[in-house]
Amino acid sequence: MSIRLLPPNLVNQIAAGEVVERPASVVKELVENALDAGAQRIDVTLRDGGRALISVTDDGHGMDREELALAVERHATSKLPGDDLVHINQFGFRGEALPAIGAVGRLAITTRQHGAEHGWRLTVEGGEKSPIEPAPTNPGTRVELRDLFYAVPARLKFLKSARSELNAVTEIVERLAMAHPEVAFSLSDDERNILRFHAETTDLIAEAEGARLKRLSAVMGRDFAENAAPVEAIRDGHRITGFAGLPTLNRATASMQYLFVNGRPVKDRLLVGAIRGAYQDFLARDRHPLAVLFVDCPPEDVDVNVHPAKAEVRFRDAALVRGLIVGGIRHALTGAGHRASTTVAAATLQGFSAQSMPSYQAMPMRGPSVAHLAAQAVAAFAPLDPELARPSVRAEAAPETTALRDYPLGVARAQLHGTYIVAQTADGIVIVDQHAAHERLVYERMKDALAATGIARQALLIPEVVDLDQPAAERLLSRAAELEELGLVIESFGPATVVVREVPALLGATDVHGLLRDLADELAEFDTALSLKERLEHVCGTMACHGSVRAGRQLNQAEMDALLRQMEATPHSGQCNHGRPTYVELKLADIERLFGRR
Repeated sequence: MSIRLLPPNLVNQIAAGEVVERPASVVKELVENALDAGAQRIDVTLRDGGRALISVTDDGHGMDREELALAVERHATSKLPGDDLVHINQFGFRGEALPAIGAVGRLAITTRQHGAEHGWRLTVEGGEKSPIEPAPTNPGTRVELRDLFYAVPARLKFLKSARSELNAVTEIVERLAMAHPEVAFSLSDDERNILRFHAETTDLIAEAEGARLKRLSAVMGRDFAENAAPVEAIRDGHRITGFAGLPTLNRATASMQYLFVNGRPVKDRLLVGAIRGAYQDFLARDRHPLAVLFVDCPPEDVDVNVHPAKAEVRFRDAALVRGLIVGGIRHALTGAGHRASTTVAAATLQGFSAQSMPSYQAMPMRGPSVAHLAAQAVAAFAPLDPELARPSVRAEAAPETTALRDYPLGVARAQLHGTYIVAQTADGIVIVDQHAAHERLVYERMKDALAATGIARQALLIPEVVDLDQPAAERLLSRAAELEELGLVIESFGPATVVVREVPALLGATDVHGLLRDLADELAEFDTALSLKERLEHVCGTMACHGSVRAGRQLNQAEMDALLRQMEATPHSGQCNHGRPTYVELKLADIERLFGRR
């Protein structure tokens, strides 16, 4: 066939293939348009998961008759002032999404500007536009899409069930709501309310963080709000803010990690790898933290057009952004001190009842059940039989409450099973796993020592030559200086070959070939060398485990109190190296409720 121009309607349908994949992508485009229009309230209504109807109503600026006519034309937009594709400060491109959506469904737009006498209505069915007519409506814009993909019925076969499509839409609305707490959102499907977020308004800049946390709590649950440490880091015009969950609050997948760049929800491998790197010291590889991070940077330093749906971005200085994320999260976790998540205590209280397991994911405690420990504690503190009491056996006088308030982890009162320390606090009790707690303390001291003296290196008698593909070898060699700081010395030995001359002494005999291949793969996926760091930390963790107080060792009062004081003074002591809690805190009010005293 000779070269020819495609008809406009087919061009729009092809464009729709990039923008309109499913109902969720339609909702994303329309809600972003509403946000760009300055909306303070956005209502999304679906029917049959979005197949039959998608309606997005906002109270934004609205459009006049001329703007409405242009809104459904290709390459027409109210955005990009100055025709600058670098300094992008808006979300969607109204002139791109609306023609594509109208090409595959029955689209109706009703809009009215604030102060106008009446509104206007335009319909587009399968790419065919109707005349614009006056219409009564409230100020703002309502966009309705009926019969999605009726013009291209073959694509209906690729849609999932109504429930699955609704879940995808829910995730989109939640992500956009998290980035804009000042805007009210609602989502309903077949007259059933799915989401309703009230606007979290504030008059003071200092209160903005609290408003954001309220919205995050509404989306992610109260557990996250109660167990999140604020993150903030600034460097060279780049700013990272948000909240990082405590390591003891974790999940089996990374689905509760949310990332935003200049207010835009993204899923970026660089940012996901940075979060993993920040938590690698506190969680097992199969556990994932909860985190919400907002990256704000000059528009010219980030490219948001590398993906048709703008789900991915590219940074001019990726290393700077990654370093800010890792440093910001670790600083936040250090600031959290010895805290463990409140879900640990909640799971403990649940353990006292015969009800079903809690719905949240909490790492199980090792050792005897909490109910068994409680029974042992009751027996330990039960009054002695008057006939058996001896003058030499007397309970130590409890310190005054004011003294207890000086110690967040309290004062030791007993040791159970040679493993668990029971301490009294000003308003409750604390149960400490002595081995896990001391293991963390030893591990932190080893890290400090390594940071001060550097990682010892062992020169190989016969250097190892590792054959890789050329891109993998180039990735490794480009990070040779970073790897050398971790004790791994490599050099080029040809276009696709690397020679290893020194390895970290801590690793001992190791599979050098496998290590380098893992590092090359991780540099490609996450832009960071996690394998080497994790192996070093595993060795340190093993050494800390063998050098710590073992379970079964009897401790005296001074030793138990000394362990508690060290935990209070050591960051991250609330969890072991795999994210499990080192202690459980029960408030007196919760204990009283268990016994019906409240």
